[in-house]
Amino acid sequence: MTFPASRTAVVTGAVSERGIGRATVNYLAAQGWNIGIIDLDDAACKAAAKEIAAEYGVQAHGVGANVSSEAEVRAAIDELEAELPQIVALANVAGVSSPIGYLELEPAEWDRVLSINLNGVHFATRRVAESMVKNRIGRIVNISSVSAQRGGGTFSKTPYSVAKAGVIGLTRATARELGEYDITVNAISPGPIDTDIMGGTLSDERKGELVKDLVVNRVGSTRDIAAAIAFLISEDAGYISGQTLNVDGGLYMH
Repeated sequence: MTFPASRTAVVTGAVSERGIGRATVNYLAAQGWNIGIIDLDDAACKAAAKEIAAEYGVQAHGVGANVSSEAEVRAAIDELEAELPQIVALANVAGVSSPIGYLELEPAEWDRVLSINLNGVHFATRRVAESMVKNRIGRIVNISSVSAQRGGGTFSKTPYSVAKAGVIGLTRATARELGEYDITVNAISPGPIDTDIMGGTLSDERKGELVKDLVVNRVGSTRDIAAAIAFLISEDAGYISGQTLNVDGGLYMH
């Protein structure tokens, strides 16, 4: 199946200037994708969309929604569909960190992390899949984490690892169920990336410590992840589905 000439990519968690989501919408807009943004703050979403449209000459629209609320997610995607060309791609980037140790973990923190990092991926995927099935074309990319594969060992701890492992399971199951409609679903598993989800801007000292575990000589950038997303949602990636692509500097080899 070929993509429509004018197509939209929806990205969740795309407002923060230093985040993977914002890097992704910039990267995709530069490739000619129209952009739909979903993040917590409606005004910030609309401001980001306005900036992207002006800079890259594409259509862009933003809607505020908490991804842990299915009703808000569905309403947001309804609005994006009304304002933008056909949604061909979804990148589920929105997420939160959780550095609390297991023995100090309270039920509310477990619920918070799972509801945003796993349920949020499901809610956006479920709504977008309805439209992709009708159009018989779609690309979905979810952000997992090397933490899911290594059982932590990163800034965030158990509930984060559990949620990100769930994302891999969700990716595989939806890839299997949606494949007959020419929809692919894949995950990206980032290693250390210089974003605020790592507990704030990384110091040179902390970068040096992280690099010791890698086979490359630097920590990752948000652009590294944006480029991987761009590949997996491209027309040429139609024979890749149900996979987890590690973009982690060789931290986890499998």
